[in-house]
Amino acid sequence: MEFKMKHDSEVIPSELIESTIFFIRGQRVMLSTHLADLYDVEPRVLVQAVKRNIDRFPDDFMFQLTEHEFENLKSHFVISSWGGLRRATPYAFTEQGVAMLSSVLRSTRAVQVNIEIMRTFVRIRRIIAANDDLSRKLDDLEKKYDQQFSVVFEAIRQLMIPSEKERRRIGFLASGPD
Repeated sequence: MEFKMKHDSEVIPSELIESTIFFIRGQRVMLSTHLADLYDVEPRVLVQAVKRNIDRFPDDFMFQLTEHEFENLKSHFVISSWGGLRRATPYAFTEQGVAMLSSVLRSTRAVQVNIEIMRTFVRIRRIIAANDDLSRKLDDLEKKYDQQFSVVFEAIRQLMIPSEKERRRIGFLASGPD
């Protein structure tokens, strides 16, 4: 996936950024390979900058994918071209890790790219929060209507119970042929 832009000031479409955000180990992350494309640097340059400043990237900011995670990710998205020949699996950066990258890459482009990435993460959080709110409202409605329908079902059950007193038969008894 290439994100090459003609000018440093060109805005990156948020859809491109969104397509590179994955949910791994219970966190939304971006991979070093995609970030390198966005920042217009070689992946090894990005990783070297991180390793030179490793104290800025605790485990909750960045982690390296296992072979198994990387293979699952590739097969899940059916993208065989990811990574090509590589010595190591990519690194995954959380939102905080991505924010820290602009300080270690120290370029105008890194700052501009990070601003767009942060906006995308915020928008995703808002969408998720709106969906959670909608889900809660649906649950509340379901509970409310379940209670209303229970009254209806109880009334139907009451109607289905036969009356205790014997009813007089109305009509004629049919006599069989003689």
